[in-house]
Amino acid sequence: MILALALFLCVLLGTHGFNTQHSIEPQADFDLEKFTGEWYRLGVADESNTFATLKHHLKVSKGFLVPDASGNVNLTMWTMRPYGCSISVYSYEKTDVPGAFTYFSKRHKIIKDITMVETNYTDYSLVLKYKSMDKEYTQIALYARSASPAPEVIQKFRSFALTLGFSEEAIMVPADIDPCPNLESRNTAEFREEKSAQTTNQSIFGIVSNV
Repeated sequence: MILALALFLCVLLGTHGFNTQHSIEPQADFDLEKFTGEWYRLGVADESNTFATLKHHLKVSKGFLVPDASGNVNLTMWTMRPYGCSISVYSYEKTDVPGAFTYFSKRHKIIKDITMVETNYTDYSLVLKYKSMDKEYTQIALYARSASPAPEVIQKFRSFALTLGFSEEAIMVPADIDPCPNLESRNTAEFREEKSAQTTNQSIFGIVSNV
């Protein structure tokens, strides 16, 4: 009886725990210039207790990503607040591996990593934060060039999250679209000039609450 119970608990924990056997690397031949531009954050997978209390407020939000002169990455995200449209800028430092970046988490006081796992540049991207696979730190985000992606893009995101051990409850794909901002089409050079006066903050890839 005790042995049966122990086996059951092992299966249960294995079902809901992260799959740490995966070796997750950035997409081969990652091209940062192709990755530049407007992206919508369409989904998040996160097992942390903090996210569990906030996930129902999550909306599809728009961002703009550009590299700086050193090859680092700046992501600007817009969020509608009671007082109007709020702008946050997130900065990530390049590593020796294309598609892999690091940043210092002010909230957790540790250095974390950002991995551009998969993208076709024109439709979608899967981004992993903290590939050491820790419940409080690890997160997957789905980004797309459109706020209305093909169903197979959403399924790709869900399948990837489940493969890594995220539970269904931890995977959030919001239906509502944040009305901020009302962006017009622009090129990267124009956007670099426009955002040069903005204040830079450090956070996870697009989630303001988990600094």
